[in-house]
Amino acid sequence: MEAGEKIAEWRDRDLEERRERLAGATGRRIHRRRAAQEAGTTAPRMIQGPKTNVTLHEPIRIKEFCAETGLNFMQLFKILRDEHELTANVNMTLPTETAHLLAMHFGLELEVIPARTLLVELEEEIAQRPQENLQPRPTIVTMLGHVDHGKTSLLDAIRATRVVAGEDGGITQHIRSYHLETSHGPVTFVDTPGHEAFSAMRARGAQVTDVVVLVVAADDGLMPQTIEAIRHAQAAEVPIVVALNKIDLGDQNKTKIFGQLSAHSLTPSGDWGGDVDVIETSATQGTGIEELISHLADLSSVLELKSDPAVPATGTVLDAEMKTGVGAVARILVQDGTLHVGDFVVCGNAFGTVRALLDDRDRRINEAGPSMPVEVWGLDDVAGAGDKLYVVSTLQRAKEIATETRRTRIDNARMRSRKGKSLEDMVKRRGTDEVPELNLILKGDVDGSVAALRQALMAIPSDEVRLTIRHAAVGPVNDSDVLLAATCGGMVAAFRVDTAAKPRRLAEQHGVDLRSYRVIYDVCDDIRKALSGLLAPERRVEPRATAEVRELFRVSKVGLVAGCYVVQGTVVRSHLLKIVRDGVVLREECKIASLRRVKDDVKEVRTNMECGIRVEGFDDIHVGDQIQTYEIVEIARSL
Repeated sequence: MEAGEKIAEWRDRDLEERRERLAGATGRRIHRRRAAQEAGTTAPRMIQGPKTNVTLHEPIRIKEFCAETGLNFMQLFKILRDEHELTANVNMTLPTETAHLLAMHFGLELEVIPARTLLVELEEEIAQRPQENLQPRPTIVTMLGHVDHGKTSLLDAIRATRVVAGEDGGITQHIRSYHLETSHGPVTFVDTPGHEAFSAMRARGAQVTDVVVLVVAADDGLMPQTIEAIRHAQAAEVPIVVALNKIDLGDQNKTKIFGQLSAHSLTPSGDWGGDVDVIETSATQGTGIEELISHLADLSSVLELKSDPAVPATGTVLDAEMKTGVGAVARILVQDGTLHVGDFVVCGNAFGTVRALLDDRDRRINEAGPSMPVEVWGLDDVAGAGDKLYVVSTLQRAKEIATETRRTRIDNARMRSRKGKSLEDMVKRRGTDEVPELNLILKGDVDGSVAALRQALMAIPSDEVRLTIRHAAVGPVNDSDVLLAATCGGMVAAFRVDTAAKPRRLAEQHGVDLRSYRVIYDVCDDIRKALSGLLAPERRVEPRATAEVRELFRVSKVGLVAGCYVVQGTVVRSHLLKIVRDGVVLREECKIASLRRVKDDVKEVRTNMECGIRVEGFDDIHVGDQIQTYEIVEIARSL
């Protein structure tokens, strides 16, 4: 009883001390709790789990993502660090793609409403402006087809020029456009490359065109790039006319080609009962040229193509480059309105005042109307191929739009350069920290070539090696390109651009591999070879000899020596060996410590000869065992 009273006294004293400490405590939680107790209520604790459907506006900040989804920041921090290699804070802006990946990780449906940029506002203004002076415009015709099927030669015959002779490797490597005044009316022709690496250029040509002329060689038929060109044209929903070129070589494949066309939803008209016109041509002999031109002119009247030449111009960049003595230039196809010298223009990440306009024959002109291809001088930067050109009211507005676009593209490029930017990439990257990597700095003459090269190079299979394009830009190789390659241990590929003496000397000093190219598939072949050199060689085990153990000798200070008889092959001192007993391998990848013939050390022992073999680090050898020697041969692999 006395003990119980003592325990109660201690408990009461302890509770009194706790009440005193709590009375003197500070802090917002304590005050809230105390106020709730005085009011006779308990503050409710809100517990809210993650939502299933979330809508966010760009730009997406992490704290907004957490607030809308109900997720804890620490949950996101670990995933961003481990899977996206991002060290996050609550105020950081999440890339839209990363936000989608996070939502997928937690099983959420995420809808992201794009930010309303200055460029979007401009596009909406142009879409809503009235067009009160619609007039017929020239047809834009794009030549598509497989490499070396005669697209440029056919256009040469129409223009009576010799363009193909000036192309490296005999293939078109840029988009070329020509405005022709024919007896049937004005027509603008766009010539695109046919090589597989120029898929983006062909797609761009199909998107700005009214009619596609699909060039098919009569001696070849439909080829991979022909089929791809058909898909581009069908995706753009434009009429297709087939030019069956090189008909002077014979029409023995005509029925087969017609069948191939029909298989791709291009059933020829006439006997085949389709609606696709096939015109037989020969670029070398001029056969069918007039018929093709007249047919295209007829299509122009049927399609009723019109535009308003009085409104401010809009157009599409076919190609862009940095021209020596001029600066950044862009080859534009005007699609609506009229472009004048002195206009303020914005073109993707570039802006400026039009300083000069050159037509397809490099003649200076003061204005360019609808369907006219022109070269624009006066931009502050190299525009991206496929960018839209817009005429705006002030240079300040053009600068603001271009600056915002440039900033967005830089941010996106930085995020794309991070590893593991998609689910597929993250799966591939698991456990691949030791994958060999080839860093590449890529410089080209025009933006279209750089884009085509990037696409072709990134398509090279790279499960065991990785190609990383650290920098790709238009213009000649400069010192910073070489220094960047030296820093990351990479190489520099210069496509159709010259390299000054200073960067070349710098490359030699830093041991940077700097290579120049004129033809795109040479670049692809070289990079493929370089990547193949990074592959771990294939290790192949090749048997060399078999020896039977017939006696055992234990030599003092040496160890066990196996007296052997070579029954097959030649035992070489430098080869590896394995011990086999009753068909079971006891030990392998052993080295021969010594090889003796009678009393002499030898380098090799041939078939039907006796020898003494001491195995390094292994003495458990019995009479009757087999010693099999072999060699591991490393064979270079290729992608």
